[in-house]
Amino acid sequence: MGADSDDNDDNDDDDDDELPRLDLQTTAREDNAQAYFRPSPLSTLHDDVPDDDDNDDDADACLQPPSRVQVQRREQGKPQSRRHPLGVDLVLIFRSSPGKVLSRPQARENARQAERQYSKLLGALSKGGLRAVGKSGENDGQLLVLVSCPQSTLSRLAQRERHSDFVSGLPTADPTASLDLDATPLSPADHLRLVHTYVTSTVSDGGLGIAPGSTDWDRVESIMMLHDHAFNDEWIRSWTQRELGFVKFDKIRYQFGEAIALYFAFLSYYTKYLIAISAVGVYFFFFHEPYSSIYSSVLLLWSIAFVESWRIRQRILSVRWGTRGSFRVEKRRAQYVPIAWWQKDLRMITGLPVILLFATVLAALLTSMFLFEAFVTELYTGPGHRFLSFAPTIIVSVVVPRFLKIYHSYAVAFTDWEDHAHQSTHDGSLTLKTFSLSAIVEYLGLALSAFVYVPFGEEVMTFVQTFIERDHTAAGVALTSSICSALPAGATARAKAAIASASASASGARRVFGKGLWEMDVTSARTKLSPTRLQDQMFASTVTNQVVNAFIEIGLPYVLRAVSSIRRGKGLGLSHSSAPAGGKEKKRVMFEDEAGEADAPKKADGKDKAFMEDVWQQVALPDYELFEDYSEMVTQFGHVALWSTIWPLAPLMALTNNWFELRSDAFKIARHVRRPIPARTDTIGPWLDSLSFLSWLAALTNSALVYLFRPSDHCKAVGTSLERKHVALRGGEASTRQLLLTALLVAFAASHGYIVARVLVRHVLERLLWRGTVEEQEAEHVETVVKVQYLKSLGVADVASTEADEGDGTTAADEQGDAELFWADDEGLAELGRETKEA
Repeated sequence: MGADSDDNDDNDDDDDDELPRLDLQTTAREDNAQAYFRPSPLSTLHDDVPDDDDNDDDADACLQPPSRVQVQRREQGKPQSRRHPLGVDLVLIFRSSPGKVLSRPQARENARQAERQYSKLLGALSKGGLRAVGKSGENDGQLLVLVSCPQSTLSRLAQRERHSDFVSGLPTADPTASLDLDATPLSPADHLRLVHTYVTSTVSDGGLGIAPGSTDWDRVESIMMLHDHAFNDEWIRSWTQRELGFVKFDKIRYQFGEAIALYFAFLSYYTKYLIAISAVGVYFFFFHEPYSSIYSSVLLLWSIAFVESWRIRQRILSVRWGTRGSFRVEKRRAQYVPIAWWQKDLRMITGLPVILLFATVLAALLTSMFLFEAFVTELYTGPGHRFLSFAPTIIVSVVVPRFLKIYHSYAVAFTDWEDHAHQSTHDGSLTLKTFSLSAIVEYLGLALSAFVYVPFGEEVMTFVQTFIERDHTAAGVALTSSICSALPAGATARAKAAIASASASASGARRVFGKGLWEMDVTSARTKLSPTRLQDQMFASTVTNQVVNAFIEIGLPYVLRAVSSIRRGKGLGLSHSSAPAGGKEKKRVMFEDEAGEADAPKKADGKDKAFMEDVWQQVALPDYELFEDYSEMVTQFGHVALWSTIWPLAPLMALTNNWFELRSDAFKIARHVRRPIPARTDTIGPWLDSLSFLSWLAALTNSALVYLFRPSDHCKAVGTSLERKHVALRGGEASTRQLLLTALLVAFAASHGYIVARVLVRHVLERLLWRGTVEEQEAEHVETVVKVQYLKSLGVADVASTEADEGDGTTAADEQGDAELFWADDEGLAELGRETKEA
């Protein structure tokens, strides 16, 4: 683990060869881009907009730093990714029409509203010191507004972020020092993050307030950034060249920001941690008894050690990257409306019953499908019984995703209603709501198999069989009595007897029909219970499901893109053009807003069209969601920590999957989604709490599994306890009630044991991984050093030191002399001598 923490610093020279050295000539780039971002005719409506150079004071008053700049460059000389040749920083997707048929008056009104908001948008961007031009989108009613941030505006944003970080106590350089972006250019992530945060931050926070979803900008669908195809191609190529190696996080951080880099750091760290438990699992699978108490204990300690060591690891990375405490400078959400604290807490509490209702309905649905699939389908012997077993799977595959989609809409609505001030807390609350139900879907089936099907499968099968075989005679008699009582008093006894006879015949027919459709033999029914059900489910969860997820992430987007391209008559459309971002020749783009100018150049040539087609392709891609990747890894950790006692090869399968997952996630980011929006963070947020909860739950499940299923004869068992007598029941004296009570006591003891183990592991790891490290010393002294430098730059520290020195020179000698006389004059012996004489 210590070697891993120094991995980035030890391989800087190798990284320089693996990724392309990129141009740093920012000023020359801007000169070339000036021609493509000419003022729009719509911006001439705002004649009062001053020039950037003449408006420094006004801009200083209105441009509040949206975030922090990485001014502390620990690795000088790192290659910086070049900016897009045209200087395009952001792309705003503007919807000019609602996408449905409108009447002529409605269309005219919609056009006026769209033009009014579009003009307002360009005016706001121009007043904010940004260059913006419009271009037609690929779809009807879609406009693309390309935004570029001049060097002067970017310098002001960077300097203000430095001031904001200093005021908020974040590690930063001397805030009074000048910032030369030509000499020390920003990384692409910091550059894009500054511009994006400035555009989307509220006006009260110094931004422009152009946030998708806000009431003032309801036609702005989203804001995205363009991919650097040259970096992406080299990034993917470096993965294939590394063979068994792992990623270097600094390159990802410079290109995509700390949030993405922290995810890859987490995935890499988790994958390396799986190596040890995979080796242990292989040994216990082949050379030891199943459901071993030793393996389950090692597994529990491993899960605790991973969670606690990652807690320290992310702290080290946040100090190394200078992002520790970044939540203190996070800007408020555009949708935030200040309310009292008790109102916010009340809203959170109000949403709990709805969440619990959805969780209960989902658990009931999954449980009913489990019982139907595990028992009813095994007893049914009628027509189509071979296909009936697929019915629960089909039902779950169709109903559960739709149910989760409905729940997600309610979860989003409740989270919005909670009115979180910052995006991080908003995302954290939504993550906990969403992942809680996802965990029910992932783990409930295994829990039912482990704690219902295996130990009590025979009893449940007998109950289901008895319910199916139940004689319907009582029901038939009741039905006949009700019909006869409803007949009029004048009805003949013969009619009543005929009805009763028909009812009895129908009842007998039902019994005969039931014998032909269901397995009636109790002994034969019990043999249908699968002794390897748990192992089969674990294999499906750790192997089959992960293969399917890999296809959904990598292969399915190609299929969907090909289908969409064929429907539009453009062929397969699977290629990704990298020429616009990686080519040497600068592209010239002609925008519609410039068409009416007298000096308008010629229309865009084929190369300009290729550039815009690349933009259209990226606009059509979905947004990247960190939630999906974190959810996949945390769910996998749950399968390993909670259930690998059932199948000790599960960690090895997870390790194999994650080696490919590191590469598939990089490929997905580079090819199948929009460029991630850079964000600063110092933690993985609520996912760390989820990992802690799962490690605690692992103590309960592992102890219960070992108690229920460990062999009594200390020999390797083939399947589960269905093939042998339970250790607690081998004498035939224990009842089901005693078994459950003992299992609860074991789980209760394991829960307390987990608390003690976590305290000890955290204490040891803190001293091994954190105490005495460079990051700990830096975390303790960085704020003091920056403040001392700031005071010295103002001359305050030197003045205070000089005054103290002068004061010491004039008064210290006299005070010291008086003190020496005081301490030298002892009156105790003299007083004792006087008392002795008097006595």
